[in-house]
Amino acid sequence: MNLRVATEDDVPALGALIEVSARQLSTAFYSPQQIDAAVAHVFGVDTQLISDGTYFVIDAPDGPAAAGGWSARRTLYGGDQTKAGSDPRLDPRTEPARIRAFFVHPNWARRGLGRQLFAACSRAAWDAGFRNFELMATRPGEPLYDALGFTVVERVVVKLPGGVEVPFARMHRAITPPDGGDT
Repeated sequence: MNLRVATEDDVPALGALIEVSARQLSTAFYSPQQIDAAVAHVFGVDTQLISDGTYFVIDAPDGPAAAGGWSARRTLYGGDQTKAGSDPRLDPRTEPARIRAFFVHPNWARRGLGRQLFAACSRAAWDAGFRNFELMATRPGEPLYDALGFTVVERVVVKLPGGVEVPFARMHRAITPPDGGDT
């Protein structure tokens, strides 16, 4: 399957991927009310990632099998619907890059696509001068990030409209040099 940088033309298909991924892969971790609230108010396409060229897609024959990216901007999580105001750039010398919006279609889950996306993000963030990553993990995403070497630094509960509370985990890890050498 082809891994490539996402474009504006991908936005509708990415929106569909995010919704099916969140709805089907979250059922063992979140209640139906939590999933509905997260899909409506948190999960979605962040078009800034696409504009910055830091969001990747892995294509399957029938559409995107997975998508995910990294960011050199302050926003830690959420789609366009969660943003208000500017999204300033981070200083790679002192701040961690963000791992953002990893979603896998249920038909392609647990086949290493998340790891492929992470490898592409790691190379690009390293080349941009970043040496650490931070992310906000969903409960279904936490096992992947744990396997990739991230550690939980804080557990948070986000209160969404309607009073629905959704737990997440803020996680961190160093970025390994692409050549496997020392940082």
